[in-house]
Amino acid sequence: MKPQLLPHEALIYAMVTVAAADRQISDKEISRINMLVDELPAFRALDDGWLGREAQNCGKILARPEGVQRVLDLIGEALPVHLRETAYALAAEVAVCDQSIEDDEKRFLAMLADKLALDPLVCAALECGARARQRSA
Repeated sequence: MKPQLLPHEALIYAMVTVAAADRQISDKEISRINMLVDELPAFRALDDGWLGREAQNCGKILARPEGVQRVLDLIGEALPVHLRETAYALAAEVAVCDQSIEDDEKRFLAMLADKLALDPLVCAALECGARARQRSA
């Protein structure tokens, strides 16, 4: 059966969901998502309006009962193995963009890692790298 999301959509869902984990998406989080989408090869062939549409679609699912679990299921179904660490890395980038990872964001990252069957040491390394990229001189 074909997944309901394409891989690039699943990557967006991971970023949007971690940003929304604390019930509000900050300007810094929106800016970071846009920057990642603009610079990464996974998103190059997409038209300008798709990001907003996908973010809204994700938000609609998250608003439902069990929405987070449904989003996790969609992400897990859509991502091939070689993009699973990428999804976690992108979510971590968004989570740390405001200089800290809130408890709700930590919980979502843990659920994402579990759904994607990622090694905890790999997740720790990806988070450490994301934090290092956010530090100022």
